[in-house]
Amino acid sequence: MGRVSQAEARANRAAAVQAATRLFRESGVANVGVADVMKSVGLTPGGFYKRFPSKAALVDEAVGMGFTDMLRYLSELSEDTDDHAAAWQALLDTYLSVQHRDDPGEGCPAAGFAGDIARDPAPRQTYATGVREMAAWIAPGDAGLAALATLVGGVLLARATAGSPVSEEILRAVSDAASPLPE
Repeated sequence: MGRVSQAEARANRAAAVQAATRLFRESGVANVGVADVMKSVGLTPGGFYKRFPSKAALVDEAVGMGFTDMLRYLSELSEDTDDHAAAWQALLDTYLSVQHRDDPGEGCPAAGFAGDIARDPAPRQTYATGVREMAAWIAPGDAGLAALATLVGGVLLARATAGSPVSEEILRAVSDAASPLPE
């Protein structure tokens, strides 16, 4: 078997980080092994340590990529309208939806990684930076942080109660409470 080019190696590495971002949010960092990540992108586990110094390093990159993707999405919402209140409402409509509740692997990294980061402080700085940037998109200062905390808490509670009527009640209640743009 021949060696891969540097471009292929970079592409394989990026694919592994993207897969880890999704898998870690879906199942939790502790429940996803290096072999799971590598298998999901068609690579052998043996090549992991050629690409990453440790699983902790991969987790940190996955958290960073999750927030990068989310901030890109928020930027696109802002570009679609000159009205930040309309962009905020568009975020609420998707964020507090049944689809987002049921698809943590493709969902918000603040919600998807919250439990893992609380238990493992290694990627905490990357997570904190991402939270601050998301909150700043919503509103300046404490208003943005409070609004983001409300959204994340609502989604986490809705996920924890999925399958019962209270889950959709939570999504609706948080949407109603958060509808005016925080100032």
